This record gives sequence, C-alpha cells and structure tokens, in this order.
Amino acid sequence: MIAIPAIDLREGACVQLVGGSYDAEKVRVNDPLDALKRWRDFGFRTFHVVDLDAALGKGSNSDAIFRLTSYERGLTFTVGGGVRDAERVEAVLEGGASSVVVGTRAIEDTAWLADVANRYPNRVVVAADVKGREVVTRGWTAGSARDIRDVLAAMEPLPLGGLLVTAVHKEGQLSGVDLPLMQEVARTSRHRLYASGGVTTLEDLRALAEAGAYGAVIGMALYTGKLDARAVAREFAG
Repeated sequence: MIAIPAIDLREGACVQLVGGSYDAEKVRVNDPLDALKRWRDFGFRTFHVVDLDAALGKGSNSDAIFRLTSYERGLTFTVGGGVRDAERVEAVLEGGASSVVVGTRAIEDTAWLADVANRYPNRVVVAADVKGREVVTRGWTAGSARDIRDVLAAMEPLPLGGLLVTAVHKEGQLSGVDLPLMQEVARTSRHRLYASGGVTTLEDLRALAEAGAYGAVIGMALYTGKLDARAVAREFAG
C-alpha cells in the first residue's frame, strides 16, 4: 500500500478542513508548491490534489494544479474536484495528472461515467464520499440517498482506475479510520481502493494495508505533525 499526501486547494492555497466543513479550516499553506516540495523531500512520490473551490462551484484552482503536476517528472498525481464534464476530464489528464477523480456526476449519472471510463480506461477514479453509509455529493453538501453498497455494485463492470472512498464523518478529526467501511469496500469491489478520512497513526495505515487498500490518502495528520512524515514515507511511500 502507498501513502498519498493530500493537497487540497482553496483560493490558491493548500488547506485542511475539519469534518468536511468549509467553515472549519484548520491548516493553510499559502503556496501549494511548498507543501508538495515538503512531502517530496520526505520521499513521497504520489499526491492527491483536490480543487475545493471547483467542487462547490466557487471558482477554479487550475493554475495551481498545473504548477503542481508540472513540477517534477516522475511524480504521480490524482486530481479531482468539480470534474463534471468530459472536457474537464480530458483537460485534467492532458495537464499532467495520472488519473482524474470524478465524484458528483459519476454518482448521479452512471451513463456519463461509463462513457468517460471507456474513453480513458484505468485513468478515471470514482470518489465515493460517505457519511455513515450514505454517499454524499456536491462537495459533501448533498445526500444521494444511496448506500455505499449500491454505488459499489454500479461501479463494478466499469474499467475504472480505482475507487476513492472517503469517510467524511472521520475527515480531519484525527480520530482514526472507519476500518469496517474500508474492509467492506475492499472485500466487495474488484477495483483498487484508495482510502481516505481519519488516518491518524501508523497503525491506521497498517490496518488499511491489511484490509486490502491500494493507497491511503493522508491530510490533517501529516500537516499537523501528528504523523511522523519520515516514518510514514519509509514504510509506505510509493
């Protein structure tokens, strides 16, 4: 399993939010490239970039994303946030991302998802953001009334690059992961599982690895120093 630092973009800066609330910003790094360089220096080579403004329809951080993806050859980026049409999927991939993360429209429009997944096989990752067991959309502000199991079943036949499952109820709270949720996803789906939300300790990472996760996205615990970045990179850097 690989550990993947999160670089969440808001108003051009790198931020960390508590519990998925845009009113609860805890960490801010004014230049996202500083965050990338910091994690790269520890040995991380794979990064998860999210445009929070685009996810809420409040703007775009495209320039900041391009600065990140073009920084160094050989680094791997998954990029998402507000990707809701085929043109944006193409732009993200052509802009240097290894894979593109689609959430809201993928959950709401399976026919569209099938089209872009078949157009870009193994490069489209579906974000399933979960509160309790319900998949939520539109920057975590809207419920879908769909259980995670139903969403997994719909994704199963598609040529996806993976599933990014975020336990929103754990996000940014440094209270540990929702291990039963991640175990269920890994057991139920054939797709790669990228687990996110609540990673706080090395034991959390080891438990996710044992559960069968392909990758674990880490945010708050790295930015606050709760997790020793050097130790994480030594054991889990991809």
